Amino acid sequence: MPARVEALVKRELLVWARESAGLSREAAAKKVPVKTEKLAEWETGAARPTIPQLRKLANAYKRPLAVFYLPAPPRGFDAMHDFRRLPGEVAGTQSPELRRAIRQVRVRRQMALDLYKELEADPATFELTATLNDDPESVGERVRDSLGVNYENQIRWRNEYEGFKIWRASLEAHGVAVFQVEDVSTDEMRGFSISEASLPAVILNISDPVRPRIFTMLHEAVHLVLRDGGLCDLDEEQRRPPEELRAEVFSNHAAGAALMPRANLLAEPEVARQVRPTDWSDRVIDALASRYCVSREALVRRLVIVGRTTNAFYLRKRSQFQRECRALAAERARIVAARRAPLCQDE
Repeated sequence: MPARVEALVKRELLVWARESAGLSREAAAKKVPVKTEKLAEWETGAARPTIPQLRKLANAYKRPLAVFYLPAPPRGFDAMHDFRRLPGEVAGTQSPELRRAIRQVRVRRQMALDLYKELEADPATFELTATLNDDPESVGERVRDSLGVNYENQIRWRNEYEGFKIWRASLEAHGVAVFQVEDVSTDEMRGFSISEASLPAVILNISDPVRPRIFTMLHEAVHLVLRDGGLCDLDEEQRRPPEELRAEVFSNHAAGAALMPRANLLAEPEVARQVRPTDWSDRVIDALASRYCVSREALVRRLVIVGRTTNAFYLRKRSQFQRECRALAAERARIVAARRAPLCQDE
């Protein structure tokens, strides 16, 4: 029988790797799998894992094996500003999947910067700036003008996928890296941003439908204009500290103005002939949302802001849209499950 080879790693690195992955000792032990007591022995220094066990830990924590042989736990990974947090909390919780996505994006962004350096070039500078004291309507117009998107071209886009590509290409041409991450629930994260002087970044959840993803992209771009990146929750109904809510409301407003300019929206024939503010039909809402490549909720919220419907109508339609989305998701899950189920012998 071959000798048992222990991994000569420091217990501090084992603790750091687990905690930075967002895992409790019990959850980590299940992933390896080992008994919780055994993992505790490794983390307190009473025992050491074997090389194969260390590989399993590295896989569970989504870390390269080499990181466990560093002289000390890495420092300098600042916590990301979390706009999702509730009043009185230090920050919102982050799942292991979200933590991993944040690490991956930071690595990819650094790789891009290293490539620029090797090519002896500099990324374009994202120069737009604003403060929360500015008018979000005018900030949205400035974002749109800076990115070179105009109404005449926008209404010619074949579909929302083309719209997504054009908005993304415009941001990247102005020095903003746009990344997409996977394996993170949209209930936890729809987008976040990294506000840096060189190569700031917008990060989107690829699991999100493309129209909400477009809105999130512009929402995060506004955070870069404010020089205040972080994890976002675009839902204005969620409880959070006043300063966090103000930033999110501002970014939502400015993103809507960039995507659906006031003058153009008010000039739309469907909008111009609408008399009663609460009589918007689903057909008209769908048509306008398709024209601007935005979600129905974003369109109705914009109609509130430009004074063409009421907040009560928006909240009612929002509930309707959410019910429809849940029903559609459930139906899709049912179809997928049915396709995976084994056929009966009689079929």
